[in-house]
Amino acid sequence: MRITVLAAAAALMITGAPVALADSGVPRINWEACGPEHPGFECASVKVPLDYGTPRGATTSLALARKPATDKAHRIGSLFLNPGGPGGSGVDFALGAGERLSASLQGRFDIVGFDPRGIGRSDPLHCFASEADLDKFFEGVPGFPYQASQERPFFDRYRTLGPECRDDQAIAGHMSTADVARDMDLLRRAVGDRKISYLGFSYGSFLGATYANLFPNNIRALVIDGVLNPELWSSGRQVESDRIATKEEFREFLRNCDEAKCVFGPQSEKRWNALLASVRAKPIQLGDQLYTYDAVINAAIGAMYNPRDWPGAATLFDQLSDASTSAASAAVSVAAEPDYDNGFDAYNGNVCADTEFPRTFEAYRSTARYAAAGSEFGPAWWWGNAACANWPVNHDRFTGPWRTRTNAPVLVVGNYFDGVTDYRGAQAANRLIAGSRLLTYAGWGHTAYGLNKCASDHTNAYLLNGTLPPVGTVCAANPNPFLPAAVLSEPLFQPTRR
Repeated sequence: MRITVLAAAAALMITGAPVALADSGVPRINWEACGPEHPGFECASVKVPLDYGTPRGATTSLALARKPATDKAHRIGSLFLNPGGPGGSGVDFALGAGERLSASLQGRFDIVGFDPRGIGRSDPLHCFASEADLDKFFEGVPGFPYQASQERPFFDRYRTLGPECRDDQAIAGHMSTADVARDMDLLRRAVGDRKISYLGFSYGSFLGATYANLFPNNIRALVIDGVLNPELWSSGRQVESDRIATKEEFREFLRNCDEAKCVFGPQSEKRWNALLASVRAKPIQLGDQLYTYDAVINAAIGAMYNPRDWPGAATLFDQLSDASTSAASAAVSVAAEPDYDNGFDAYNGNVCADTEFPRTFEAYRSTARYAAAGSEFGPAWWWGNAACANWPVNHDRFTGPWRTRTNAPVLVVGNYFDGVTDYRGAQAANRLIAGSRLLTYAGWGHTAYGLNKCASDHTNAYLLNGTLPPVGTVCAANPNPFLPAAVLSEPLFQPTRR
């Protein structure tokens, strides 16, 4: 999925209130074996209201998967998951991580993932007729504009997505996170749980915060890990965080590289700056691949998701630095994949449904300057939002106010150096959700559960027993990722970009 994220030049603060919902009825879930490739898992599809304002009207379908509890005598209930994105598949998350997650939680939960509306197997939004058309959309445009001459063509291309994606697709008008939260509460009732247990990562933290505001009395245990500040995300001001968060973690990448004498050292910051200057002036050929400036920036952002990827990224940057004097040639074309994954479409379908962005090129260009002033990574996070320039928001979105008090405490987990969701986002969510508890990981990477034992143990104790970590708990960082002796936990899952 392309790296894009919410932001805006001015504060487009639009307040909203929860939509009054009529009783929409509870769907019946008919679980069946997912198939021989996923033994021990069950799958299903259910119908839910397309528009909760008219609950007896048109419906949309949701796909689900679950790993049933193995300790049925001590079963607690269902644990709902969201891996992020927006656009990440909760079904794939459950199928891929369900075994490990179930074992970590003593087999006492049904591990349940669902594809949010418009995503994956749940009435997917499609902006293109085929994979070939999707590829054609990206032809001739960079990953993000890094030269002034690229900005207007990029904006003009991306703003065409609004009409293309919304044409004759009912789901496009009903993909707000508020509706996903309403779906999740309906699914909670469908599985028979009186209160919800939830574990959400990255964008899943925004879903969790939305649920906590819409259904504050329906919570048994709710964990948000890798936390977006809901006020910034919903108002289009996420750029205030993005322009510095990746920079802060990347500086830690360079510091740890030099400390461990990694291949990109010993003066890694100097080499990085020289590499950027070189590739901005002229693309770098490495083997059969041509690296442009935007590709190098996006490679760095991608590595910030998981410190296990840092050594590989350092090797790439070292090779690019050594090859920076080589002549560039045309990029090698890549054949289109036969299947059409709607991750790009779904990301925009949800983001544009939730947040009202500027409409004019001048506003996007102005914000890009602001983003670039924060760090070299700022424009990479910002420009993709141009897809929303000609895309109306959903009428039933939720934009705050974000202060709430839940019937049970929420666990908020944040990393000091999370280059994707700033630690300040976790602090903000902790302030906004009264009675919540902040668990801090003093390390690097995006999200902490499954990556750091201390953070994982505290999260498991909370999900199982409601036991909160002591106030002010800070989990020590894992070893320097560049050290040969460092043993890093295998991630529970590959985080979905946001």
